[in-house]
Amino acid sequence: MTDRLYIETTIPSFYHTLRTDPESVARMHWTRQWWAECAPQSELFTSPAVILELQQGSSEKTAERLALVAGLEMLEINDDVDRIVGIYIQRRVMPNDPGGDALHLAVASYYRMDVLLTWNCRHLANPNKMGHIRAVNRELGLPTPLVTTPLNYVGGDDNNG
Repeated sequence: MTDRLYIETTIPSFYHTLRTDPESVARMHWTRQWWAECAPQSELFTSPAVILELQQGSSEKTAERLALVAGLEMLEINDDVDRIVGIYIQRRVMPNDPGGDALHLAVASYYRMDVLLTWNCRHLANPNKMGHIRAVNRELGLPTPLVTTPLNYVGGDDNNG
């Protein structure tokens, strides 16, 4: 069975990052490796929120970032998604930014994505938040996607101990 993945803004951002610090360069390499090796085996989705965030960026790489997600299926942001965003914020699952992390999680949950792929490890791919996210989604009758980074797909060699 093919996984359905929601591509959040940080994925195209790190794919085409201009940052040169070692962590950012590593994330760029892992993102590109994931895109080459894993993306073709999955159904990829994004939302207008990702497009808007990328368009608001001031990088010379904005066009390349938009092009990376241009062919992905677009998931609509509707009243149900907006309602879920409000609940996430009210229940303090996500920061009080209706157009940010709460929106990405709501879209991925509402459309029953298997995975929300992100480099946002503070608010999204944070194991300390997952119990609370699962509890709220369970109350809403929603599944909780696996929230993870490209590194969890491509990183590390299990033979190193």
